[in-house]
Amino acid sequence: MSFESLGLRTELLRAVSEKGYSAPTPIQQQAIPLILEGRDIMGGAQTGTGKTAGFTLPLLQQLMSTARTDTKRRHVRTLVLTPTRELAAQVGESVDTYGKYLPLKSTVIFGGVKINPQIQKLRQGVDILVATPGRLLDHVSQNTVDLSNVEILVLDEADRMLDMGFIRDINKVLALLPKQKQTLFFSATFSDEIKRLANKLLKSPALVEVARHNAAAESVTQVIHPVDKRRKRELLSFLIGSNNWKQVLVFTRTKHGANRLSEQLHTDGITSAAIHGNKSQGARTRALADFKAGKVRVLVATDIAARGLDINQLPHVVNYELPNVAEDYVHRIGRTGRAGNEGEAMSLVCIDEQRLLKDIERLLKREIPKVIVDGYTPDPAIKAEPINKQRGGGGRPGNGKNGARKQSSPRRGRQSAQPVTKNNRNRRSAGQNQQRAS
Repeated sequence: MSFESLGLRTELLRAVSEKGYSAPTPIQQQAIPLILEGRDIMGGAQTGTGKTAGFTLPLLQQLMSTARTDTKRRHVRTLVLTPTRELAAQVGESVDTYGKYLPLKSTVIFGGVKINPQIQKLRQGVDILVATPGRLLDHVSQNTVDLSNVEILVLDEADRMLDMGFIRDINKVLALLPKQKQTLFFSATFSDEIKRLANKLLKSPALVEVARHNAAAESVTQVIHPVDKRRKRELLSFLIGSNNWKQVLVFTRTKHGANRLSEQLHTDGITSAAIHGNKSQGARTRALADFKAGKVRVLVATDIAARGLDINQLPHVVNYELPNVAEDYVHRIGRTGRAGNEGEAMSLVCIDEQRLLKDIERLLKREIPKVIVDGYTPDPAIKAEPINKQRGGGGRPGNGKNGARKQSSPRRGRQSAQPVTKNNRNRRSAGQNQQRAS
């Protein structure tokens, strides 16, 4: 199947061709015709499957096919909500790329940057607005955005938005939108809460799915390296150096841990940068740009970067620490093995994390191969200790001139192989607080 056979406008086909794409991905094949029919969509797809273009291309065409009611001033006609700044920026780039030959205007708004430039763009009028929920409500409170003319609503990575505590903000936004609209709902995982939200939003939706729920991409090779907690950094540096890895995305649980690990890798002679919710938007953008350009070998990130990072042919992802939420593992390793490329995902797992590992394997419905690296056999005398279950990847920068609001909301509830023995499980600590990031 070709993009031409999907019924897209010539301007869109030209933009797609210039990107070097000739054939649509499975989710694009399924979603684009349905969206062009005006159907509501309940979409599920693994990260890296072309989902963003799958809704961007048809919504651009939909806007071109319906005339504006007020030709003198542009109103927001499409609203795309995303959980993180990075994902918002990625969607905004996609809109710009595919809509470059169309007379439509778009902008992206998120926290962590000054609000006044965003206000100026909104006052000039936009057709398509890509936003994080918190900053969007900042604009609503200042009467700088009008959502009463929205024709198409897109909720991208809806599960992540709920996981980050955005349900109240989402409900506030929904109350500002017209009842009659087309809604495109995309989620990589489907919890009961996600299903309830979808039932509330969607009218006779078409289900678009290209993979089993909560599944990891088959193109990603996964392996567990058991290791003592105190030797994780040593093992990570050894793996990077001995394998001569040039580009590695490493995940930690907390912001402090990301900073500390980045500094330690520098001490080991490995160039690295950290990216998390306490970094300014400028610092996050620079760190990602340097990583993509090869100026740093390692990007150390919290789960704020698990979605929205689009890095071409990223070969290696390392879970320095397993995530507290099993679904986040799928999103982390989904940064590699994208668009049909092969990738490798390694997890450095200590005795404390055995329960987290079991949760992940239960989600994946299979065991992940365990490989002990020579010289790093775990000490069987070490006993498991409780893990602080507070997730530190989010966090919107605090109050200040950038206009962002700081809030927190509770979450709801490979080297030579040796045999690996079963380890004791550690208890889960109760109560999980998650700072919101936008």
